[in-house]
Amino acid sequence: MIDKIKAHIAEVEAFSAKKKEEVEAFRIKYLGKKGLLNEFFSEMKNVPNDQKKAFGQVVNSLKNAAEEKVNSLKNSLDISEDKGGIYGDLSRPGDPIKIGSRHPISIVKNKIVDIFSRIGFNVSEGPEIEDDWHNFTALNLPEYHPARDMQDTFFVQTDPDILLRTHTSSVQVRYMENNKPPIRTISPGRVYRNEAISARSHCFFHQVEGLYVDKGVSFADLKQTLQYFTTEMFGKSRIRLRPSYFPFTEPSAEVDVYWGLETETDYKMTKGTGWLEIMGCGMVDPNVLSNCGIDPEIYSGFAFGMGIDRVALLLHQIPDIRMLSENDIRFLEQFKSSL
Repeated sequence: MIDKIKAHIAEVEAFSAKKKEEVEAFRIKYLGKKGLLNEFFSEMKNVPNDQKKAFGQVVNSLKNAAEEKVNSLKNSLDISEDKGGIYGDLSRPGDPIKIGSRHPISIVKNKIVDIFSRIGFNVSEGPEIEDDWHNFTALNLPEYHPARDMQDTFFVQTDPDILLRTHTSSVQVRYMENNKPPIRTISPGRVYRNEAISARSHCFFHQVEGLYVDKGVSFADLKQTLQYFTTEMFGKSRIRLRPSYFPFTEPSAEVDVYWGLETETDYKMTKGTGWLEIMGCGMVDPNVLSNCGIDPEIYSGFAFGMGIDRVALLLHQIPDIRMLSENDIRFLEQFKSSL
């Protein structure tokens, strides 16, 4: 009988459990009213007198071992449950990290920056809340100039000299004021105009403008730069420049790229001509160079600007510009695979 009890002691010491139910079943087996310990204590009366002491010691050892095992297992399981409540089940495999997505504006802006960085253009940024000098006057748009009416401006009511910038040309002015030629920079950013919101226009949108100022810069340099950009950006190498007017460039031109007429969408976008207007450009007006502290007798330059939103609508076939600012997760998730 003593050997049988010692075998149970070894079994108790080797026992382990991962659930409280297993511990409770173990407790009932040994320490319950109908458990093995009560059976062994009941057998005491049948043990010879000379063996009672040894028998009692072995039974008590089994009892102590069972109680210690039950208590230690309960404590360890309680601790693991507390940790599970804070961190979850640490034994479970980790949840896969969801793939994020870039906004289509960011995708297009990053691509434009990458294209121009290959030919030496850096990135310059400036404030969205601007003053009249940098947004208008320095750009050959003095007070009461009729061309100011081309841009419906958001002015700060308490100070008519402060406004929300209407273009990122103000960044170019600041850059020319603080840097000497040669200058080769692009200025992406958000701009604001007091326009009616529709599927094709918004009161805020994004632009990127480029500037190159150095000795001997010509219109041919401008054309070659734009040719390179349209080929890299759209895969279209055929462009045309139409005479236009901008107060800060002279001569000025609108740039069209030949998109083609392969699909019905092409017909709609180009109004059946195959040509699509993408930006404006021109040679920097000498007055603008003078206003920024650059001698127009020594230096010349060209500038260009385009709407990032418009390019995003074009490349991703987005029908409504308002979708770019509504933060609809169903729309944004479509760009998960885009860089």
